[in-house]
Amino acid sequence: MGFKSKYHIDVDFEVPKKLQWYYAPAFFGFWFVLYLALVNTQINSMPKALTKSDEVNNPYSFIAQRAEDTLIELTRLGPRVVGNEANEILTVEFLRNEVAKVEADMLDKFEVEFDVQQASGAYIHWTMVNMYQGIQNVVVKLSEKNNTNENYLLINSHYDSVPGSPGAADDGSMVVTMLEVLRVIAKTDEPLDHPIVFLFNGAEENPLQASHAFITQHKWAKNCKALINLDSAGSGGREILFQSGPNHPWLMNYYRKVPHPFANTMGEELFQAGFIPSDTDFRIFRDYGGVPGLDMAYIFNGYVYHTKYDRVNVFPRSSFQHTGDNVLALAKALANAPELDDTAAHAEGHNIFYDFLGWFIIFYTETISIIVNVIVGVLALLAIGISVYFMSVRSGCSWKGILLRFGITIGIQLVSLVLALGLAVLVAVFMDAVDRSMSWFSQIWTILGLYLFPIIFGMSILPALYLEKTKRDPLGLGFRIQLFMHAHCISLILIMMIMTGVGIRSAYLIMICVLFDILALIVNLVTKWHRKAYWFAIAVTICQGLPFIYFTYICTASLMTLMPMQGRSGSETNPDLVIAALMWLFSLMFAGFIVPLTMFFRKTRTIILCFLAGTILFIIISVTDAAFPYQDNKRAQRYSVIHAHRRLHNADGSIRTDESGMYIYPQDRRFSIAEGQLKAIGDVHQVSEFCDEEMFCGMPLYNHRWSKAREYSLWIPIKEQPEIPTVYPQLELDEITELEGNESQRRFNFSLTGPDHMTIFVNVKNDAKILDWSFNDTMLRENEEPPHFIYFSYGLDNSTLHFHIDVEKTTLSFDVPSLEIGIGGHWVNEDLNNMQQLNRYLEHFPSYTYIQGWVGTYESWYF
Repeated sequence: MGFKSKYHIDVDFEVPKKLQWYYAPAFFGFWFVLYLALVNTQINSMPKALTKSDEVNNPYSFIAQRAEDTLIELTRLGPRVVGNEANEILTVEFLRNEVAKVEADMLDKFEVEFDVQQASGAYIHWTMVNMYQGIQNVVVKLSEKNNTNENYLLINSHYDSVPGSPGAADDGSMVVTMLEVLRVIAKTDEPLDHPIVFLFNGAEENPLQASHAFITQHKWAKNCKALINLDSAGSGGREILFQSGPNHPWLMNYYRKVPHPFANTMGEELFQAGFIPSDTDFRIFRDYGGVPGLDMAYIFNGYVYHTKYDRVNVFPRSSFQHTGDNVLALAKALANAPELDDTAAHAEGHNIFYDFLGWFIIFYTETISIIVNVIVGVLALLAIGISVYFMSVRSGCSWKGILLRFGITIGIQLVSLVLALGLAVLVAVFMDAVDRSMSWFSQIWTILGLYLFPIIFGMSILPALYLEKTKRDPLGLGFRIQLFMHAHCISLILIMMIMTGVGIRSAYLIMICVLFDILALIVNLVTKWHRKAYWFAIAVTICQGLPFIYFTYICTASLMTLMPMQGRSGSETNPDLVIAALMWLFSLMFAGFIVPLTMFFRKTRTIILCFLAGTILFIIISVTDAAFPYQDNKRAQRYSVIHAHRRLHNADGSIRTDESGMYIYPQDRRFSIAEGQLKAIGDVHQVSEFCDEEMFCGMPLYNHRWSKAREYSLWIPIKEQPEIPTVYPQLELDEITELEGNESQRRFNFSLTGPDHMTIFVNVKNDAKILDWSFNDTMLRENEEPPHFIYFSYGLDNSTLHFHIDVEKTTLSFDVPSLEIGIGGHWVNEDLNNMQQLNRYLEHFPSYTYIQGWVGTYESWYF
């Protein structure tokens, strides 16, 4: 259909009639069905788990049932915590017996060396000295006989668990996966150019002590040239490759051959930026050994992670098969990789890597990524320029008039994106203000209404009003809608270039958005469909299919990962802001070019207002019990609790504080939900009330995470002292000596005995300065301000810890105190069921909570 413009130029652009409003549900339904048909099925797609009966026809394959049976036996040993019998004796013997079974069945061409390492050492972990004594590693080397190659592949997992947890998924599942991989390789008649070291480390949860012991002290450490690290932050599902390298892109050449790829650069950047409240041994091997590698972990069903619910019956057998197939393929490939002989020669920078629905993997170097991003951005701008030019020619509007309209459209689009983010943030802030944050914790469907709906509303309401206001504009509706798509594309190009400029490799996500928009635009320009609104819309819909599938796939995986993590990310920040920001970012990508197509429907404002109404409805639902975030045994609310006795001494030896109480570390935002139950225990105090007066608040903080969260933790004084199973930690001042005859410098020599997990706090008083000490000296060399936090644990070696601190005083004498030392004792290995007093208090907590609890002490002195 042609029309005569006010400029009296004949044009052939088709002026469309808007579609009836009742087609809109079908339009949105199409995308929803596409999501359910592909994304929802593929994200949970798992291979068939092989049973022992399948081994006859698959003699050289990973057998999931055998791994599962081995895990059942391992978890029967109970929680495996550094210092307890299960971890230090029973598991070591268990692994010795399992390796013996492999040796009995392996081919004659192979040989196995078995070693149990016992080590002591220390390093800086975040903000504390992490010190260990007598912790253990079980190390197994598989190689061909007479093989003289001194470059090894290292495969690592940990067999210890957190207190109170069976540790089935974390990390028993990976331990038994390694055992099964060892068994299969040892009975397969294939070459093994490089020996494989299987490291079963016994102190990862402490944290990361055993990997440090191995890479800094073991006889085979210097020979390990590449790493496969296996860990878990969930229970089952597909293990994700979330760290690669660094600076060794050749590793991805081998990962691309695995049968079930699941990998993403964005996960790597989120993890390394600290958005994930976890750490893995990968960092230790990287920082202290310079070993490049691949870091893989389970991330789904993080609700049971580090709880008593981390059991074998929760872990799907098919997950063993998924991981086992991948690790077996990787181990074989890397053990025969020529790059292991000179890894330094292949260090070429970072990778960008991502899978598509688990079907295949795409990867390329960061340098190529920068080039691709720039080229795609330039081509997009060029294509948009051509499109705008044709709009001017076909519509009869002047070039200046088109540019003016385009400028207005860009402004409206940018404001719309800000409005969408603002509405999502507003909902997040409101939900937190009315104490209803995390309503999505157990009810993922609420995220649609709480965050996706207001984002869609914010992205579309201003364009809809503008298009309605300008409906008599000589520039046709189809062209004006295209201008909004071009404006969105320019917004994305700007974001992509900023991300690329600051070195954020996840800019590839924006590049994909822009690339497929260009594709649709090119198709429309070549076919001249851009003149025919509905044909143009069909081209856009087809070209947006793949990016919609991909971005909703990544969004769903991100939500499945991050949602459970918000239940253990602490109470200081609003987790709804995380979900709001995540949904906004992904909505820009999967909905940014789809939302403008809604402008083709009649009653556009009404359709868009339905999203606002839906948001209000979901807010109402979310403040009721229908969206209660916690479920017994499945999605519990977490608390860490210590029934503690604290005793603080004055300089003259008298005691200024002597009280018992419950130290409570809430691990999510909604801890006020149990306010009534906590008040039933006693008077609730914020730990921050004590922090200005006492070193580390005068409390038995367990590790650096507890230290970071101390101002948001609680202290409830009670009359009953904890049932301490052994004597309190004993700190003795053995002697004080002058340093080289200098009266202003003295050495304080101490000895310490106590339970297998202790903390040592050190502060200076009265113009004193620490010159040196026998702990790791990094904090002193970097002039970290006191007080200092030392985390100390021991395994088999429970001998007395001797340490010294060298102090200098330049103005005051040593007649007044120079040091304040606090000692925390933590009996984490005691069975919670045997602590009757503690259990009586824990009964006050709601049934939907999970309590990680133990008894402890804290005592401080001046010297």
